[in-house]
Amino acid sequence: MLQFSSLGLADPILRSLNTEGYTTPTPIQAQAIPPVLEGRDLLGCAQTGTGKTAAFALPILHRLHAQPADKSRRGPALPRVLVLSPTRELATQIGESFAVYGRHTGLSHTVIFGGVSQYHQVKALQRGVDVLVATPGRLIDLMEQRLVNLSAVRVLVLDEADRMLDMGFIQPIRRIVAALPEPQSRQTLLFSATMPREIMHLADSLLRNPVKVAVTPVSSAVPLIEQSLYMVPRNSKQSLLERLLENRDVTRAVVFTKTKHGADRVARRLARAGVSSDAIHGNKAQNQRTRALDAFRSGRVRVLVATDVAARGLDVDGITHVFNFDLPMEPEAYVHRIGRTGRAGATGIAVSFCDHEERGLLRDIEKLTGKAVPRLETPTDLPVIPKAEHAPHPAHGGHAPRRPQQPARGGPRHQSGHDHRAPHPKPHPKPHAKPNARPHIEAKPRHAGASTATRSAGVATPARGMRAWNRPTGGSRAGR
Repeated sequence: MLQFSSLGLADPILRSLNTEGYTTPTPIQAQAIPPVLEGRDLLGCAQTGTGKTAAFALPILHRLHAQPADKSRRGPALPRVLVLSPTRELATQIGESFAVYGRHTGLSHTVIFGGVSQYHQVKALQRGVDVLVATPGRLIDLMEQRLVNLSAVRVLVLDEADRMLDMGFIQPIRRIVAALPEPQSRQTLLFSATMPREIMHLADSLLRNPVKVAVTPVSSAVPLIEQSLYMVPRNSKQSLLERLLENRDVTRAVVFTKTKHGADRVARRLARAGVSSDAIHGNKAQNQRTRALDAFRSGRVRVLVATDVAARGLDVDGITHVFNFDLPMEPEAYVHRIGRTGRAGATGIAVSFCDHEERGLLRDIEKLTGKAVPRLETPTDLPVIPKAEHAPHPAHGGHAPRRPQQPARGGPRHQSGHDHRAPHPKPHPKPHAKPNARPHIEAKPRHAGASTATRSAGVATPARGMRAWNRPTGGSRAGR
């Protein structure tokens, strides 16, 4: 079995990997690290959770360590690596990965994003950094103020390119690229979970004879995830969710909603029902989102309600269940959502709710994955939530209109613009693995007189037993 030690990485990086307990690369890491070490451009198709951050961070750190910055130039060190990320959360996690893997190299990095004062971010740049991780909006703000110098960038990384496309960042990206050195003197790495035509056009314009790597095609659902679906009226979804959450095997769950207001509404109602929950979305201040994620990781919050954009790059161990309160508008997002559970060899459960107007979206999902999502019979005694408490549901007949999104120039508030010289982030507590099998959750009536929730004859039935969380054998893999 391939080991990190056989990939030619520098000793300081191998020391960091050993400290973290990582010995075996994931498939995307095994494919991407060698060509990146050689200086080749790369086009990578990989989803969140495949270890793609380490796939570019490790070889980049190796090359920076092997080629120290030019000491003859006066002034602070200019960024030699620029990593563009669509969201603040993902940018922060990428920065943490560079800190962890590069702790013994003496290299520095900083993370910049909108929604906070730029003061500390500018100070970090003025002190000098080797790696700059940024969201496009804030980076352009600093470029316009002439507060960042990108003339020394030798490696450009575009992470989650398809999400940046969805958020309207393609033109800002082209503007940023225009400020960089010529492609002949620059290595470019582009990673995307999907490869729509627009992303292929972007790749063609930025990459020079790239090496192409791909793992886990988006159309294939993760085999360790047990999927099921309830056909349920929209005004009964909240009641069904609360019913399912009564099962204490749901120890750490993410609930996906279509809108920001919907996320807040679901979280409020769960709190009133006695379920510890919080919501994250783009309207939340960064300190609010950080507190919510910390509470979720530590177990103080059992249920995190999120929109797709806010949850992109969410890196939390031990998520046992994913609930699709609303089906996603894009079928690829379904695979991204359920991929939050069943990671690192663990099993997981994904439960979706579908109302009459979402049937077209369900058909799109099943067409993409090539499999029908097993249906479970919906309880007949669910309380109905008054329609006034629900936002209008767009009629789409299977294809809802996509609202154009503008680049987010601002963002949540969070102090994260410091120059980190090999810090060691505090480890997040990991949930205790249950020795017993985790049964598939099934809605049950609240009182004996109600009809029992049973599976109808002829309906596909998911497996009842689930294996406990375990690390895969044969060496640990770098997960980020």
